[in-house]
Amino acid sequence: METAEQIKEVVRQKYGAIAEQPEENSCCGPTSCCGPETVANVPIDMTVGYDELKGYVAEADLGLGCGLPTQFAQIKPGDTVVDLGSGAGNDCFVARAETGETGRVIGLDMTPAMIDRARKNTKTLGFTNVEFVYGDIEDMPLPSNLADVVVSNCVMNLVPDKQKAVAETFRILKPGGHFSISDIVLKGELPAGLQQDAELYVGCVSGAIQKADYLQLVQESGFTNITVRKEREISLPDDVLKNYLSVEEIADYRQQDKGIYSVTVFAQKPADAPTATASCCGPDCCN
Repeated sequence: METAEQIKEVVRQKYGAIAEQPEENSCCGPTSCCGPETVANVPIDMTVGYDELKGYVAEADLGLGCGLPTQFAQIKPGDTVVDLGSGAGNDCFVARAETGETGRVIGLDMTPAMIDRARKNTKTLGFTNVEFVYGDIEDMPLPSNLADVVVSNCVMNLVPDKQKAVAETFRILKPGGHFSISDIVLKGELPAGLQQDAELYVGCVSGAIQKADYLQLVQESGFTNITVRKEREISLPDDVLKNYLSVEEIADYRQQDKGIYSVTVFAQKPADAPTATASCCGPDCCN
């Protein structure tokens, strides 16, 4: 990978292409046959059970997640919820079922085609308290102390400056608010070829960091009550690994104490955290 902006452009192009697929031709869903979970035309199983959650909208599920962050988000009626990397609106609509008519749900995404698709879905559903904002997670166009709850699903891996993204998450949360984020982390170092490949980056693999570093980053940003609510291993098939490693290297990789894991992390902004001065963000989110 090259610069942070080049990484973002790769991600934007990849997700934009997914968003622009005609709904009737979309192959995404439980089998994860397209999208970032497919690397070198080989599916990587990140299947999650969204269809059992209240508020689930199949048309908004492009098969891009790696967990169920809303399942552990403790969303209450009337809450303001922000979804980081909201895509076509899948987690926003599930969150809306929890926060209800009196709440507010805001999706943030840096891919214009995803914003367009999410807004189309919202219009079709007739929701008046769900909105989608174009913006970068590293520099969110959202006011401070806005959200009771922040959720995100397999997106922080796509952010080059994760420290800045976590700090921004802390800023937009109200004192006493919390986040529930599903993401990909590592245990042990990946081989260099896997770490550097652009397509694996948008597949949430080479963009992942060590689990211990991930949790430390959250702690250093000021969060407390940090807990891993769910964890499961995600295996890269040999058909993917052979694009980067020799047969001997694959065997060595399988034998080492290494792994790629989906985790759902919960953390809270202290209730006594200083109240930041709200920033002006623009017409899409400050109305």
